[in-house]
Amino acid sequence: MYKYLVEGGYPMKGKITASGNKNAALPCLAASVLAGGPVVLGNIPDIEDVNVMIEVLRHLGAQVEKSGDHEWTIDPRPIDRQDVPDEQSRKVRASILFAGPLLAKYGQAILPPPGGDTIGRRRIDTHLLAFQELGARITTEGTLKFSAAKLKGAPIFLDEASVTGTENALMAAVLAEGTTVLRNAASEPHVQDLCLMLNAMGADIQGVGSNMLTIRGVQELHGTTYKIGPDYMEIGSFIGLAAVTHGEITIEGVNKEDLPPLKVGFSRLGISWEVKGDNLYVPSNQIMKVAPDLGGQIPKIDDSPWPGFPPDLTSIMTVVATQTEGTALIHEKMFESRMFFVDKLIAMGARIVLCDPHRAVVSGPTRLSGALLVSPDVRAGMAMVIAALCADGKSIIQNVYQIERGYERISERLQALGAHIERQTDC
Repeated sequence: MYKYLVEGGYPMKGKITASGNKNAALPCLAASVLAGGPVVLGNIPDIEDVNVMIEVLRHLGAQVEKSGDHEWTIDPRPIDRQDVPDEQSRKVRASILFAGPLLAKYGQAILPPPGGDTIGRRRIDTHLLAFQELGARITTEGTLKFSAAKLKGAPIFLDEASVTGTENALMAAVLAEGTTVLRNAASEPHVQDLCLMLNAMGADIQGVGSNMLTIRGVQELHGTTYKIGPDYMEIGSFIGLAAVTHGEITIEGVNKEDLPPLKVGFSRLGISWEVKGDNLYVPSNQIMKVAPDLGGQIPKIDDSPWPGFPPDLTSIMTVVATQTEGTALIHEKMFESRMFFVDKLIAMGARIVLCDPHRAVVSGPTRLSGALLVSPDVRAGMAMVIAALCADGKSIIQNVYQIERGYERISERLQALGAHIERQTDC
């Protein structure tokens, strides 16, 4: 296990390149199971969650090798088993994404209940609903077992716009007999990446980027080469980091189409940026003042399915709000435990009232002081790194495995921006 030693008070300056989208890499790795030949995936981040998905692919029998910088080649033709190991399933919730492709191609999938971040209840009922509508038989006693002689296309209305539920339904439907119309589908950039990869493999998916996807089943899929897009969650994290440290950074490799939802949230805290081509520049002269709603009312920064403000950035925004003049309400509607890290910020000196598991009122600016912190999940862990880097004094952040599940070599990359952060063994 490792920990970070952080000394705050230094502005971030320089350039940093956005990593590939973690939430696109994981389903695209799972989708490689569907191919009839080798799949080459580019811009794959070097993070723990990717390593776990690679372990699952190798367990299934696939040949997997690193074929370049941030590039993996997967040959699924040797796959000879359809069970996901318990150890890997506990580590990464995305392990459930193997259910759809295994079921579609081999007629069965066996998985333990998925693990992942502890941010509240994360139901898998949407996955089960989609598989049942496609004709799968399901047993859920202890181990999840899915089977079907042949899936058949169907009209499916998802009971929630679940990202992984949509992705599993897509991967099951591409080889189903007939047409599937998927309504109330998630449309996040990583879902779009998966759709585009599947189409590059020979699938027929229409409506990419919308909440209604039409999937015409095909007999088989072939191998392909596909490069996933940048991680807009990481980009949002770096924007917040630059603002609270009064830094000046350029983020390279962004997709400007991902930025409008981020702008809605950050602009309410007086934070702006400039985009030129695929570079995003965050200047040091930020307003850093809450923009009240009409009539002087306290504004709300709340999350919702895409194209709403991303729920994974509410932890970051909570920290940013502590350094912004004025009062804002952070409303995380989707996960009932994501806000439970704010007690650490309060201990650092933040003025936060946790109203309930979903809402926190933040008043700023406040001077934060270094503290002993423990990362509970990927995004709250990164929020703690940001808080420590703008705080007075030194902080220790433990359980950084959770952070490194989603942020590639984050301590090294932040050091290049001037951060005083060291990764050490946590004895």
